[in-house]
Amino acid sequence: MSPALYTGPLRPLSALADHLAHLVEGRLWLKVLIGMGLGIVTGILLGPGVGWVDQPVAKTLVSWLALPGQLFLALVQMIVIPLVFASIVRGIAAAGSGDELRTLGLGAGLFFLATTVGATVIGLSLALAVDPGAYIDVDQLRSGLGAAVQGPPGAATVPQANNLPALFISLLPTNPLDAMARGQMLQVILFAVIVGVALVGMAKDKSGPLFDLLGSLLEVCMTVVSWAMRLAPIAVFGLMTQLVATVGFGVLGGMVVYVATVLAGLLLLGGLYLLLVLGLARRSPLGFLAGVRELLLLAFSTSSSAAVMPLSIQTAEERLGVRTSIARLLVPLGATVNMNGTALYQGVATVFLATAFGVPLDTPALMFVVAMAIVAAIGSPGTPGAGIIILAMLLEGVGIPAAGIALILGVDRLLDMSRTAVNVAGDMTACVVMERLLGEHRAVSRPHPPASEAAPEI
Repeated sequence: MSPALYTGPLRPLSALADHLAHLVEGRLWLKVLIGMGLGIVTGILLGPGVGWVDQPVAKTLVSWLALPGQLFLALVQMIVIPLVFASIVRGIAAAGSGDELRTLGLGAGLFFLATTVGATVIGLSLALAVDPGAYIDVDQLRSGLGAAVQGPPGAATVPQANNLPALFISLLPTNPLDAMARGQMLQVILFAVIVGVALVGMAKDKSGPLFDLLGSLLEVCMTVVSWAMRLAPIAVFGLMTQLVATVGFGVLGGMVVYVATVLAGLLLLGGLYLLLVLGLARRSPLGFLAGVRELLLLAFSTSSSAAVMPLSIQTAEERLGVRTSIARLLVPLGATVNMNGTALYQGVATVFLATAFGVPLDTPALMFVVAMAIVAAIGSPGTPGAGIIILAMLLEGVGIPAAGIALILGVDRLLDMSRTAVNVAGDMTACVVMERLLGEHRAVSRPHPPASEAAPEI
């Protein structure tokens, strides 16, 4: 019998493979989504719940599978500091006049502040209405945490007003290179803003060489990003496999109401962003989501707004049509000070742990939580797990033992991924809103053309 007779049944499979390859080609978001799904399935199979693979062997396999993800994060985080510095300086220079720069800075500051306050209020209101701490056996959860969380509630420690001047002064880096080496993003941003404003006031023949150098540095950073993005689907697969195999889904059992409360709050905040896109930016929310879907999936997978910052800039400029001066200034700034998802999460977590430890939250305490959540969101680094560190400071401020974080640590990774995606969505919303508002400001402030340039009458 001729071998050619056996090719018939294989043709449908070959056509299906070709169709799937054509469907996936050029769609990074779909590749990332596939990698995420395969990672979840693989993590379940390698996890202790299934038991198909011995745990020592499974840990070895998971560590190797996570290698592309760790390489992706290291490759992108390696260029975050030079990218932030160069993009902010170039963004300030591209803003043009001082009037336009002041409008952009003031508008972005008010937007960040208003949305952060709104996010914190949403989180507190939802948590007070649901009271997720009432749905768990607190004594059972606390019994295995040791004496660190068994003591009586502490006293609130409100920062003294006379310490604020020293706090503000400490934000200015006395040694910018040391701040860059330590990854102190807020100090790096302030230094970049000062350098950018200084260069704008200089003559072009003096500032031009440095602007050109920073432009070349940006090109190098984006080239490295293009390399890293080739690893993105494999990286997501490895990171999700490691997460599911290590944490598993069993930890969600007793914390499902708490997790659902946080996720519901993040969905409400995401809906608020879409309303701002529709009302202020005058754009279609569906079109906006289509433009940022790859970015949000990658942010969810990496849990780091800093790691996806290069892609955020690229998405804002190429997919959302935001001008360079806005994207390269607001994205690095937003990745540091616009942590609205983190602020919302801290509000819910504070109410949850207050119930667990029997700490009453009166109106002054709630106002303190709002204020501290805003400050924490501004100072929180865009790296995985940063929100849980900032939460420890907030809990001490309202008299809750910081060791109580152990109650929620098991589910924090999932919530960290979710709030990172919302944080990045907030940065993209700020970009399109400021693009619209700054465009209207230009149109209003633009002088009438002289008679020689006026359009002829028809």
